[in-house]
Amino acid sequence: MVSHDPRIAIDQAPMSRFQWGIVATMVGLNALDGFDVLSISFASPGIAADWGIDRAALGIVLSMELVGMAIGSLFLGGVADRLGRRTTILGCLGMMTIGMLGAASAGGIVALSVWRVATGVGIGGMLASTNAAVAEAANAKHRALAVVLMAAGYPIGTIVGGSVSAVLLAHYDWRAVFVFGAACSALFVPLVLWRAPESVAFLMHRRPPDALARINATLRRMGHGAVDALPDPEPKGVAAKAPVVALFSPALLRTTLALTLAYLAHIMTFYFILKWIPKIVVDMGFPAPQAAGVLVWASIGGATGSLILGLLTGKVRVLALTIGAMLLSTALVIVFGRAQSDLAGLSIVAAAAGFATNAGVVGLYALVAERFPTSARATATGFVIGVGRGGSALAPMVAGFLFAAGYGLQTVAVLMGIGSLVAAVALLLLRGRPTVAVAR
Repeated sequence: MVSHDPRIAIDQAPMSRFQWGIVATMVGLNALDGFDVLSISFASPGIAADWGIDRAALGIVLSMELVGMAIGSLFLGGVADRLGRRTTILGCLGMMTIGMLGAASAGGIVALSVWRVATGVGIGGMLASTNAAVAEAANAKHRALAVVLMAAGYPIGTIVGGSVSAVLLAHYDWRAVFVFGAACSALFVPLVLWRAPESVAFLMHRRPPDALARINATLRRMGHGAVDALPDPEPKGVAAKAPVVALFSPALLRTTLALTLAYLAHIMTFYFILKWIPKIVVDMGFPAPQAAGVLVWASIGGATGSLILGLLTGKVRVLALTIGAMLLSTALVIVFGRAQSDLAGLSIVAAAAGFATNAGVVGLYALVAERFPTSARATATGFVIGVGRGGSALAPMVAGFLFAAGYGLQTVAVLMGIGSLVAAVALLLLRGRPTVAVAR
């Protein structure tokens, strides 16, 4: 055995199949998040018809899990930095399973809203944890790619979930969508226990009593040699005592503010597209299963945008790629507002808009993983996503009230598309800023 910092070994060595397996597990978890978030969108036409609610009321329901996601991101991101990524992920899976089952049994708007908030809390904590877990499982060369792949799981989940939902809605009512989501959440628990050990970087930072044994067990599974001792712990500063406070230290303040504002603004545009596509398509006279199909095309575009951005990270800076994606997002959401008359045209435009909006989101996740240290990475992810999604909960509601006030799709799309433009401007604050050494 040797004595050295195991994080350096992970950073410098090639990625093993076990490490890629961890990344794949996190991709699956984010895919689950994607389906659970949009399950309400797939179900919304049936809910509106079943309960006779208008667009304004539906907009409130569509926003509820975003409120929960904000709460989960803000509070459970800090939990993941204290108790561990794996522990938090398992707790979030339990919460998501219960929330989806509750939604399936809801008898009215109030009960459904409560269960969607509960589901959102689990989803918010999950994303903060998986973003950190992927960054810490990957080596330095492939870290940005791994984070982008993890984020690409979101649209993949909506593609698979939307396809399954279309089949379910053709044979059952909207409640079947939530039952399917609950079953998938429960099935991920044994997979995480099997394939996703606690990250070495987290164990090095927190130093629990069994840290050395757990680190060596993970190193062996990664194909590395064991270590006989751990290096001295880093000095415990502000980040160790209060990670949220550390986000506003002079070294991180500009990064925190820029990424939080960018995420808040861009996610408003992102969720306008994803939350309202099914209802907009149904209102054009198409049946609910075909509306779910249009949302699937938006997700296919989103998955493509994620993968292309990931492939380009090896040649172009993530910051430049993300700004470009957000500018394209504004343009394509405005194009989406020029409602197409046939289903094929709607699907093409939805796919293009999904391509740009999702590329911007995954670029932001990569920037968060790139610019914050291990001691505050999950907290930073949770804070950025929590504040952003707390504000973005207004997006479906604002769009709903605009529609109810008589504004047409084109006007609403222009107003909601401005969010991506604001985000691109906010990211300009990060130009020339040094990145944080993510191995630590």
